[in-house]
Amino acid sequence: MFPRLVRSAVPRVRSLSTQVGGVAAILERKPDDVVITFAKRTALGRAKKGQLKDVPVDELMQALIKATLEKTKLDPAKLEDICVGTCHSPSPTYVSRAAAIAAGVPVEVPVSAVNRLCGSGLQAIRIIANAIQAGHMSLGMAIGVENMSLNPRPTPEIVEGVEAIPQAHDCVQPMGWTSEMVAEAYKISRQKQDEYALISHTRAEKASEAGIFGEEIMPVELRGTIISVDDTIRKGTTAEGLSKLKPAFPAWGEASSTGGNSSGLGDGAALCILTTRKRAEKEGMEIIGKYVATSFVGVEPRYMGIAPVAAIPKVLEQTGLAKEDVDVYEINEAFASQFAYCVEQLDVPMSKVNPNGGSIALSHPLGMTGVRQVVTGLAQLRRQGGNILCTSMCIGSGMGGAGIFVNEAHA
Repeated sequence: MFPRLVRSAVPRVRSLSTQVGGVAAILERKPDDVVITFAKRTALGRAKKGQLKDVPVDELMQALIKATLEKTKLDPAKLEDICVGTCHSPSPTYVSRAAAIAAGVPVEVPVSAVNRLCGSGLQAIRIIANAIQAGHMSLGMAIGVENMSLNPRPTPEIVEGVEAIPQAHDCVQPMGWTSEMVAEAYKISRQKQDEYALISHTRAEKASEAGIFGEEIMPVELRGTIISVDDTIRKGTTAEGLSKLKPAFPAWGEASSTGGNSSGLGDGAALCILTTRKRAEKEGMEIIGKYVATSFVGVEPRYMGIAPVAAIPKVLEQTGLAKEDVDVYEINEAFASQFAYCVEQLDVPMSKVNPNGGSIALSHPLGMTGVRQVVTGLAQLRRQGGNILCTSMCIGSGMGGAGIFVNEAHA
């Protein structure tokens, strides 16, 4: 059933330039545009072993919000809402609200938390942007955060009557199982997965050594130490080394997913401030980007990872863009199996996709990733003088998300 959906979705991408909108409309600047005035992330920490392994999400958010307010000189009393995307954190709204207050945000500013699994951060951006577009508010903050060291994935529990439905059963299976199902169904070999993984590792190592990630990382002080460099990048990764790794999920499918060609578990937080162009210009805020649109889709849960192949054409159609109009794609590398399939089905050049590596090398703190990709993508557009960013990710239980953003801060 699903292969037919995939094949019908891909050709649509090639004809979307005929839709309403297009590049000229996307780049036009209007007073009621939703713009991004600040976008930064913390350094990433390797789960269980890294620099953030003992730092709960409230402490991490407090540090990031505090550093943001100090850097931007924004009066926190002007914030009208904060939305936090997080996946496995317990009592997320309670701890997010507490963290904001502890960082200096007045009690009059409300806070909410949202969980769309791997798309939680993008969902938080969408919620704030939609509220601004609707005129309910004009200044808000979207945060994505996750500590997978302290809050690992809980085992979902569903009742027998629900589990008896095959697709419902597939919804709650481990993500490693879905990776193996994609590899098996779409014939994504271990060799191909390792090849894509090596690209990610190599690019991330090169970017780290060049100091590129320093442009998107907000140094934060935690327990007397300044955290400012990712500790997740495994330097010196080689094709030979990847080929020797044992399967991570030996009981499923063809057992081709490994710790080297799958996203790492990680800890971290990212943040965006959004407002209207009119307000940003009036109050002298620097405009670095523009929010354009987001799309979320559902796909066959068993093949969760291929969802960007449906989500990206949808958001391109919404905005009247052709795939060639996009300068940078940030497509989350949950597993090399699904990433390889998505890149090849979408038929976009790898030179445009995750130019500085992705989650296979950097790690994938679930709630953080949707915001991190925007931070990373906008920073890359500034460096290369590009205009349009498309972000996308597969989402647990068989969903996918995508977003279109515009760079307005050319280097």
